[in-house]
Amino acid sequence: MTTYRTEYESELIGPLTLASDGEAIVGCWFGNDRYFGYGVDGEMEPNGDLPVFDQARAWLDRYFEGKAPDPRELPLSANATPFQLRVREAMLDIPYGQTTTYGDIANRIASETGKRSSARAVGGAVGHNPLCIIAPCHRVVGADGSLTGFGGGIDMKVKLLEHEGVDVSCFYRPKRGTAIDPASWGR
Repeated sequence: MTTYRTEYESELIGPLTLASDGEAIVGCWFGNDRYFGYGVDGEMEPNGDLPVFDQARAWLDRYFEGKAPDPRELPLSANATPFQLRVREAMLDIPYGQTTTYGDIANRIASETGKRSSARAVGGAVGHNPLCIIAPCHRVVGADGSLTGFGGGIDMKVKLLEHEGVDVSCFYRPKRGTAIDPASWGR
């Protein structure tokens, strides 16, 4: 199966790469994303003329205009495990301008499945989210108020939360962790 890609430029955060199987969006990554291309097998062929890309660009335009578009308006079909899909569904339910914690998502999944889930496992799934902004992983924070676990880096997470009107003064930047310095990711 061929995967196509195109670029979307945002004044707020810079370039995003969109990927599609021709029918649905299978990826949306920051230029510095730690897991760029996650879930896509093989090379991505340039082709910005697909109708699904037009739909995604229009959705992103509305998002960056502050209009809070519903992510479920887009056809989404990124590769994921069943657990990652549950985490993605939980992220899709986080309202624009609000946050939740990894633990809250873990509790939701445990209540839906009857199987215990950990905040750490949720963090792994959130961190590998191949649909940045669309499945709003930037809205997931640590239970202690830490702004951690973000593939685009903490600065990007803060920009997106502030863009949505979230008061980030109640959160803090961790001194150590995996999302601190995108330059150290080796991409």
